[in-house]
Amino acid sequence: MDEDRAESTVPSWVSLKSDHSKVDPLDFGIGPQGSPLKYQKRSASIGDSSCPKGEKKRRTELQTADLNNSVSQGGELQEVIEGHKISLKRRCEHVTEGTNEAGSGTPLNKIYTELYITEGQSEEVDTQHEVRQLERTSKKNIQDTPIKCQDIFKVLSEQQRHIRVVLTNGVAGVGKTFSVQKFSLDWAEGLENQDISLVLPLSCRELNLIRDEQHSLLSLLHVFHPTLQKIRAEDLTVWKLLFIFDGLDESRFSLGFNKHQVISDVTQVSSVGVLLVNLIQGNLLPSALIWITSRPAAAYQIPPSCVDRITEVRGFTDSQKEEYFRRRFSDEDLSKRIISHIKASRSLHIMCLIPVFCWITAIVLEDMMTRDQRGELPQTLTDLYSHFLRFR
Repeated sequence: MDEDRAESTVPSWVSLKSDHSKVDPLDFGIGPQGSPLKYQKRSASIGDSSCPKGEKKRRTELQTADLNNSVSQGGELQEVIEGHKISLKRRCEHVTEGTNEAGSGTPLNKIYTELYITEGQSEEVDTQHEVRQLERTSKKNIQDTPIKCQDIFKVLSEQQRHIRVVLTNGVAGVGKTFSVQKFSLDWAEGLENQDISLVLPLSCRELNLIRDEQHSLLSLLHVFHPTLQKIRAEDLTVWKLLFIFDGLDESRFSLGFNKHQVISDVTQVSSVGVLLVNLIQGNLLPSALIWITSRPAAAYQIPPSCVDRITEVRGFTDSQKEEYFRRRFSDEDLSKRIISHIKASRSLHIMCLIPVFCWITAIVLEDMMTRDQRGELPQTLTDLYSHFLRFR
């Protein structure tokens, strides 16, 4: 998310339910496909014979004015949602791998390979180096329940209750952020999770930039998603929202779950950490979905009692490793040669469990196999890293 932050301005909006409309209020709810713009008129009392003709006429005129106003604002809000989808698509449809300069991103759908994600995580706390963890994981028979990224909020069995808060763990470079981008892109393109009104990704690294500032949840969205400037407080309370906090391990704000200010109003101002805690605990927007990604070492900051589902990004299976290289290279012969070389080296094959390592391997082997180079292809991690540093 490389867009510049906009100035936070919280516009003042006249409520759709004015004092004049109390007699015949409008019921706004989430319609088909997560649309928040459907409405229906509740039972009217205009036909009450006890009401004088002049009063009935005035109430009818006021109701008609309110209805026309709601339809007009409803059209504006639909445009805002569509604008947000367009903005989100632009931000997510290209990804920057490794040290690529900004603007030279690769189309996500071109290279994205389905990751092996499981529901649940290891019971013990692993203190070994992350590479050793991967080696051990590659040897054991994983019996955890696999789950697709698009389904992390879906109830998959009768034993499960409503899933509101999801915590996703994974080691560095295993694909957590790519999963967030793919989820967001699929929603923006209308392919998945269309029951959600708004998907709102927020990078913890970017949130660090305002950790010393005071914000309301509404102004926070205005800052990081400028296309939502016209969104009002009442919209946030009735729509189905998904907040994605990516990279909890990179956050520099404290999360005090035991002692903190209780906030239930989206216009109430506080620190970013306090807003996040209240969102997770359900004090603020209790119906909103929350997705948090983190490296395992930082996941402890979220109390287990606040989490409905824990998932773990395991990286690539053996077949997914091969799919990655086939998708990356249009030259079928080159992809076959690279896959064959990786399979011949135990250490390289194990490390390709991590998608970012697949990228490093692809960079090095493509260069060495497509131009005349003397010497053997790298067989160890040290050899591979040495060649990579020469290119970058």
